[in-house]
Amino acid sequence: MPFIDTPETNALKSKVEKILSEIPDFTDENKNLKINVIKDCADNGNIKLLEPLLKNPQTKKAFFLPILDSFVFNTAKFKEFLEYSSACNSYSKYLGQKIGLYMGDSSLLDRNEVVLNFPFKDCVLEGGQRKEDGLDIYYEYNDKKGEYEEKQSKRREVFYNEVLAQDEIDSLFSPKAFCNTKRYEKGKSEKCTKLNRDAELNKKRGLAEDTITDNLIIKGNNLLALHSLKKEFAGKVKLIYIDVPYNTGSDSFSYNDNFNHSSWLTFMKNRLEIAHELLREDGTIFVQCDDNEMAYLQVLMNELFDFIQIVEIKMNEGAANEFQNPFMPKNCEYGLYYAKNYYARKYKPIWIEREYDTAYNQFVINMDEEKDFKKWKVKTLKEIIRDKKIPKEAVTKFVIENADKIFQGIGPKGPGIGLKEAMERSRKSDGWDIYIREDKENIYTYRGRMVRFYSKNIGLDRKGNKVILKELGSLWADIKTTGIAPEGGVKLKNGKKPEALLNRVIEMATEESDIVLDYHLGSGTTAAVAHKMNRQYIGIEQLDYGENDSVVRLQNVINGDQTGISKSVNWQGGGSFVYLELAKKNETALEQISVCKSLEELTESFDELCSKYFLHYNVRVKEFRKEIESERFKQLNLKQQKEMFSRMLDLNQLYVNTDDRYDKNTGLTEDDIAITEDFYQLAKDGE
Repeated sequence: MPFIDTPETNALKSKVEKILSEIPDFTDENKNLKINVIKDCADNGNIKLLEPLLKNPQTKKAFFLPILDSFVFNTAKFKEFLEYSSACNSYSKYLGQKIGLYMGDSSLLDRNEVVLNFPFKDCVLEGGQRKEDGLDIYYEYNDKKGEYEEKQSKRREVFYNEVLAQDEIDSLFSPKAFCNTKRYEKGKSEKCTKLNRDAELNKKRGLAEDTITDNLIIKGNNLLALHSLKKEFAGKVKLIYIDVPYNTGSDSFSYNDNFNHSSWLTFMKNRLEIAHELLREDGTIFVQCDDNEMAYLQVLMNELFDFIQIVEIKMNEGAANEFQNPFMPKNCEYGLYYAKNYYARKYKPIWIEREYDTAYNQFVINMDEEKDFKKWKVKTLKEIIRDKKIPKEAVTKFVIENADKIFQGIGPKGPGIGLKEAMERSRKSDGWDIYIREDKENIYTYRGRMVRFYSKNIGLDRKGNKVILKELGSLWADIKTTGIAPEGGVKLKNGKKPEALLNRVIEMATEESDIVLDYHLGSGTTAAVAHKMNRQYIGIEQLDYGENDSVVRLQNVINGDQTGISKSVNWQGGGSFVYLELAKKNETALEQISVCKSLEELTESFDELCSKYFLHYNVRVKEFRKEIESERFKQLNLKQQKEMFSRMLDLNQLYVNTDDRYDKNTGLTEDDIAITEDFYQLAKDGE
């Protein structure tokens, strides 16, 4: 039953509070009870909570049930009592000058007890982002049909607990070896066994002189690739942009539906934590997402980064998906903009073209002839346009050419004493006055109002022409997001981002030669734009896009691609990038299976597969050995037999740790070992 106010209940409340307040772990520095901590102890049957409650007759009677010679703690009743006694646990309460959520007389924000909690929060999600990672494929014999049938089921994700499985996590996050490395330049590509480290460039950008200065495209699991970047790039990345899997059920994030939100948050948290380590102290991260997970993601990022702003990005006109959405069509996405250190971050305001602002409607007609500002004469801009017979289509040009004479009067709230006096004098004289400021631009006043000239709204476009500008705000509705399919010479069925969008994000957060990272690279928009803007970039992608891959796109960029932002930045081609793959442990086994020409050859490889490679956790070796010797298995065609052998392998153990690079079982070539050692600047074997 719910608790109600009675003398007995109030007495019990006082007794419980007294007992709990005497336990150091249950109070904060202001002697307020930590309700969430106490609840956790109740759930876990912690002795430091149960012992004092059991010793007191009043609390013993209230919260313990006598069973034979023992007493059982009534956890549910105790927690219900805490909810009651904590007062206003879930109600908005006004206290002093603060409005918000309270526990007793303490704001939840002040108590630092509000966090985003979800199952597996303290775990590492083993899986990657490959489309097949969300499914287990297995074969089941159908007696009626007399054949094997391929079955699919949602995989049971492997979550490594950060405390209980530290060895597994250390191995998972250990730097990985690289293979199949190529350097791409204009019109050619060649093997790469050594990376560039431009000492002079690194000096200019304040990085260690031996920092890699090549652009890098890495193919493989992005969580493992990020950890592999740590030694070389920790604290060096200026901007991270990611367009994350939206977890809509139709994108590439295909994890267990039972823990859909939790799996997604764990997936994001694991990667954001290492991303934080890679950022410079003045670095920023811009995460693009839709409204499906945005609220959860913002709370998660609040725990890791310093919040700057949320940007709304218009992505379509809404008509394309009006039949898919039972409510209002979605036509915007969100950019969550965060800093590693809010006070160290650097930001360049972005100015965009706009129409003439008609609020600037006053014109000084004799400014050029009269040096004494107090003799300036004013007409309305409308009168000037009429008197000069300026056609409508020429008004904007006239405004731009005469912006230093066009102004509006504004009345700021609470002006400084000097400015207030100047405004008062100009009001009384029905004319001009001035407020002189040291080390700053002087402020004119006219008829009691502060004057703002339109010249501050005039700037140059990329071609050097004068245009009317306004500072970009948090609503980005001016970027064209339709008709961008040809950009970069590659196509992406869903979610391709316009180069103009990445151009804006990169421009406002970086300078030339800064390092930009995108670990959900997709078709390569971030890398393509960074290349054209002379930024160093690192792109990571696991999914295979074939002819629409980022490598194809970047080759087009190097060869002078003229789509996207190319014309606006006068892109003529050039530069280079290095492609690397995370070396796969089980890839050799897959290749070995694929070249087998008969069941006999497959069977001969069975022992080697079981001894040298990582098997899937579902595989029962003895049972599978018997199965491959059965008549029904022999009746399968060779392709099906190979498929079943391939499914023995654990797809999450495909990558080779750098420390194992000399193990002959890895299949690494001398070139692979050379680039791995050069990347991590490791001593060669025996040196």
